[in-house]
Amino acid sequence: MRAFLTAALAFGLLATHASAGDLTKGRTDLPELFLGAEDNDYAVPVKDIEMEAGKSYRLRITAKGQKEYKFFASEFFRGVWMNQIVINHLEVHMAGPPHHLEFDDQGTIAVEFVTVRAGEFPWSVQGLEGRGMTGRFIVK
Repeated sequence: MRAFLTAALAFGLLATHASAGDLTKGRTDLPELFLGAEDNDYAVPVKDIEMEAGKSYRLRITAKGQKEYKFFASEFFRGVWMNQIVINHLEVHMAGPPHHLEFDDQGTIAVEFVTVRAGEFPWSVQGLEGRGMTGRFIVK
């Protein structure tokens, strides 16, 4: 029943905004999320990012360190409508959320989405949580 209500609310929210225009246009760029730095593989200058439900956003996640980073934000990815993931000007479109984003080398992945569900959603870099590579997406 809860899943049905969540889906109905999300559909209603998207349908209401869709009638006013395309939600994927006019998106807001969020602060860039850096994983590592040239002098510190575990640096994360921005850990928490705040958003509003029902709005369109672009999040750039950039690996700057020398480690392999497996970025997990499963609950968050399930609580948004994913428009696309962009890597080197190549677009990935999907019918569901990604499992995780993996950075084998330095580079940027841009995630474009519309927030659907409010709440606090943790993110982490698998295996490096103890080094401080965690944070939260806060959707109000």
